[in-house]
Amino acid sequence: MNDILYSLSLLSSPQVSLEQLLIFNVPEKVGDGVLHKSLDFSDKLTLKYSDYPFTLKFVTPGNLNEKLQYSYQMDGLSDSWLDSQGINSATYTNLSAGDYSFKVHAIDPLTNKPGKTKSIQIEITPPWWLSTNAKIVYCIISLMIFAVITKAILRRREVQRQIAKSEERLKLSLWGSGDEMWDWDIETGQIYRSNIWGSLEFPRDGQRSGEHGEESNIHPMDQERVTNALNKHFYGETDHFEAAYRVKGKDDQWVWILDRAKIVERDEDDKALRMTGTIKNISNFKQAEEQLRLFERAIENISEGMFILDNQFNFVEVNEACCDLCEKGRNDFIGQLFNFDLYPESYSQQIRNILQQQGSWSNEVESAKGDGTSFLMELTVDAIYDEQGTLSHYVGVFSDISRRKQQEEELRKLTNNDLLTNLPNRSSLMVTLGNLVKKDIHHTLMVLDLDNFKKINDSLGHQVGDELLIKVARRIESTVPYHTSIYRLGGDEFAILVDNNPDIGSSAVIANNVVDAFCSPFELTKDRVVVGVSIGIVLYPEDDQNEQALLRKADIAMYHAKSAGGNRYQFYSESLNRNAIRQLEVENLIREGLRDDLFEVYYQPKIDLKSGKMAGMEALVRLNHPEHGLIPPGDFIPLAEENGLIVEIGEVVLRKACFAAQKWRRQELFEGRVAVNLSSQQFALPDLQQRIESILRLTQLPPGNLELEITEGTVIKQPEKAIKVMMQLSKMGVSLALDDFGTGYSSLSYLKRFPIDTLKIDKAFVDDIDKSDRDLKMVDSIITIAHNMGLSVVGEGVEDASQLSILKALKCEEIQGFIYSKAVNEQAFTELLRQEELLPCSVKKQKKINL
Repeated sequence: MNDILYSLSLLSSPQVSLEQLLIFNVPEKVGDGVLHKSLDFSDKLTLKYSDYPFTLKFVTPGNLNEKLQYSYQMDGLSDSWLDSQGINSATYTNLSAGDYSFKVHAIDPLTNKPGKTKSIQIEITPPWWLSTNAKIVYCIISLMIFAVITKAILRRREVQRQIAKSEERLKLSLWGSGDEMWDWDIETGQIYRSNIWGSLEFPRDGQRSGEHGEESNIHPMDQERVTNALNKHFYGETDHFEAAYRVKGKDDQWVWILDRAKIVERDEDDKALRMTGTIKNISNFKQAEEQLRLFERAIENISEGMFILDNQFNFVEVNEACCDLCEKGRNDFIGQLFNFDLYPESYSQQIRNILQQQGSWSNEVESAKGDGTSFLMELTVDAIYDEQGTLSHYVGVFSDISRRKQQEEELRKLTNNDLLTNLPNRSSLMVTLGNLVKKDIHHTLMVLDLDNFKKINDSLGHQVGDELLIKVARRIESTVPYHTSIYRLGGDEFAILVDNNPDIGSSAVIANNVVDAFCSPFELTKDRVVVGVSIGIVLYPEDDQNEQALLRKADIAMYHAKSAGGNRYQFYSESLNRNAIRQLEVENLIREGLRDDLFEVYYQPKIDLKSGKMAGMEALVRLNHPEHGLIPPGDFIPLAEENGLIVEIGEVVLRKACFAAQKWRRQELFEGRVAVNLSSQQFALPDLQQRIESILRLTQLPPGNLELEITEGTVIKQPEKAIKVMMQLSKMGVSLALDDFGTGYSSLSYLKRFPIDTLKIDKAFVDDIDKSDRDLKMVDSIITIAHNMGLSVVGEGVEDASQLSILKALKCEEIQGFIYSKAVNEQAFTELLRQEELLPCSVKKQKKINL
């Protein structure tokens, strides 16, 4: 026995080595950031506050005894030693920031003696908001808040001091001005008056200085107006009370006063408690006002014509100059309706409407004289309102500017022509359009824009471009009828104006002749070029009655002609305008969605037909606007592809989808692939691979959990280039799927070279698979080809059980569609993932309840 004990004592104690560190159940490798050398040779570990759970694994090298036990302790967390209970690891979570010491030793099962203790220092760094820098920032913010409060208190004291000074100055000013100041205690009814006039009692309006029913000293015609103004201020409709009215003096004479006041104190219920104001004698001002009226009558002798209209636009007075300039007698005006004889009645009515709404109008118009001739006048008409604010009259002032305009016209002819083509320019066109609109003359406006002129200008030079524009102007002049006018609006844009009562047919003939004329090449000095033309056409008054609107709509029609391929003409229609406005609204919504993060990602599950369980999902974008609600992708995706915003939208969808997939992976709800569509513009980006790698690093989603769906139409445009891009993506470990297969014109020779993993059958084939034998054979052929090439197949848009049964029989691997679930938001999809199984019947029931 002694020999046995002696032999046991000679046995070496088991030694413990720290084998591995795991963070978030992921082994840490040396050099990845936490471990700078092997864990067993590290003296200290530095972990972030958020690095939990972390696990320390330990072993005893060379000891094969399975009954070997370990005991460990985290000094700083607990003073007691814990038995490993057969597990060679220790896991900790939610450790507070600080320094700890992890100790562990092995216990010999024969001698029950502990071996040498292995220890390592562990530092848990605090979160950023508890760091030293954060505390310094907190102190700085506190000091700033204290400084702001102190400054506000000092400023308030200064303001109070200035208010006191202002009140003193106000009292002295009122005393010196002779105005009477009054202070009304509304609850008691007491009124304090300073600087009292001896000839006037305080106004009795039924509220101040008197009781209801008491005889008032306010003029009967002013009583209601004073009461209304006072009530409006009491009810908060006006900032202050102000009224000019007449009060009977002690000598029974009416005295005009200006009464101004303001409620200066209210209780907690917003009830008025105190009102302060002044009373000013304005009788002298009223006398001066009467003198001004006399003075106004004196302007009858001025050289400019003047007239006065009543509120129904009938002449009530004219001065002598008005009669002389118009060569008409006074009786020819009085009682007549204000009108422009040389313009259509609609124009005169428009001016009267403007005066009623805005109270003022000014312009240059042509007016008829009594002898049958006409002259150009500069006319200004303004509204006149009485003391109650009611419109009473209009006053007009005009002068003869015919000679001045003649001189200006001569100057305009020198400046309103295009120097290159010698055609009238844009400003000349606008003047002509304005005159035609005023005179209500039917006309047609055509806006012409050369197709691909910029390419010619850039490739051959501006000198050749200018020569071409001159040739274009001459060819248009030789093509259109003599009664048309041609303008150069700028650049390669021209206009044709037809003012000889044209109809749609004659306008179409002119436009068609111009288009045909551009089929012949232009013989330039050194080159021979062919250029097309796009024409937009509007008609007055059918399309609009405003010159600016006509030009804008002609531009819209021209751009639609250019969008349709160019070298054609297009009449304007309201549908074109609504479409343009709708596109602008949607584009603004897209930009607003990108700016305010309004784009949401919805997910539609993809189901494995063998297991009946979820194999993955497709990420689909939605625009959730706070005012317009959920906007379907069909309303904004086509426009986003046209204006290039689809690239930003695609990155938002990819980033959000990867974040969501990684979150579900960490929750152990999902291990499949999330499919994200790549637009053709994204696919053409030169740095596409770097962008995707950046998003995967940001979201920490493994590349194997991402599937990129590329449409057949995208890759078939430039198949060789597409193959290179797809090879780069495939090397990253990302899965590739060919979407909408069968809707384009794919070549099987290219299809076998595409490094794709999945083929998606378009919904158009699945819809009638149970009704059309042709569609059934087509789907069968697609699945057979895919399987022969080693590709899996996904059927899209499955909605009926019959479609599901056929796809199962054809050995389609996966399907997606409403039979299982429509696309749902991230929260609803999380609930789908929490279900253990997805069976068609159960999902149908859930669909009826939830969708």
